[in-house]
Amino acid sequence: MGKAVLSAPYFHNEAKARKYLEQIRWPNGTICPHCNSTEKIYTLKGKSTRAGVYKCGTCRKQFTVTVGTLFERSKISLHKWLQGVYLMCSSKKGISSHQLHRSLGITYKSAWFMSHRIREAMRDPVFVRQLGGVGKTVEVDETFWGNKKRRKGLPGRGWAHKEKVFSLVERGGDVRSFHVPAVTANTLQPIMRQQIAQTTNIMSDDWAGYGGIDKEFASHEVVKHSSGEYVRGVIHTNTIENYFSILKRGLVGIFQHVGANHLKRYVGEFDFRYNNRRLSDLERSNIVLKGIAGKRLLYRDSPSLSLQEAK
Repeated sequence: MGKAVLSAPYFHNEAKARKYLEQIRWPNGTICPHCNSTEKIYTLKGKSTRAGVYKCGTCRKQFTVTVGTLFERSKISLHKWLQGVYLMCSSKKGISSHQLHRSLGITYKSAWFMSHRIREAMRDPVFVRQLGGVGKTVEVDETFWGNKKRRKGLPGRGWAHKEKVFSLVERGGDVRSFHVPAVTANTLQPIMRQQIAQTTNIMSDDWAGYGGIDKEFASHEVVKHSSGEYVRGVIHTNTIENYFSILKRGLVGIFQHVGANHLKRYVGEFDFRYNNRRLSDLERSNIVLKGIAGKRLLYRDSPSLSLQEAK
């Protein structure tokens, strides 16, 4: 039987955790986060100097491996940060802040903020490559979450009072999800034009808002859910429905309540794990560690602890 990943020294020793993060962030040598210089960088030593401090001979500034990252100025031990990243990357349906707080031995407030910082490293705010292409298929669909300003006495069914999530899934490829203000043709079709290559075959249900997109893409096939049809040969939206099932099980079973102002980060977390599903848990963790630079999330960006996640 193989050795458990979480028993690795860098998950339990601060010096080894720092060295591990340096290898991930600086695989080709130390880089100054202030001026991006790779020359004239030396380690500061002495009784009054804490471990891991470097000085750049170009800009004359001091730095550590956490400067300019999501971990900067955090009072949580770095090895616990690495544990938190691994736990979030290895949990298929997510891990609640209450569970992180118990597992890592930190306060719930710290665990909640830690989890949002890690989600920020997972979330891809800029999509470089369009989905699809010649001979490829992208499924599109929308789903709904929670209750948005539902007045007392109104029925719980329906979708008008809920948060809207629009997702695009390339078969055999990646998913991209967007928290949108409304489910209308004017809202969703511009996202499709921007994110999907014109040579792509589109699959959707028979919602009227997708009408007319066949003129902008290679083809548009429709599954008539309103008539009880769900599969017609290769024409279906089962891929995106399967993704939504994982997303909903996580939101309902793990997090239970997610506020509108944080929904984009939770959805981004599920997108990340899906898009890196063929990698090992440790490989996913290393991708997150490479994405911590330039995404510092201050506490004022997370204004409240209004989320009551699963205990």
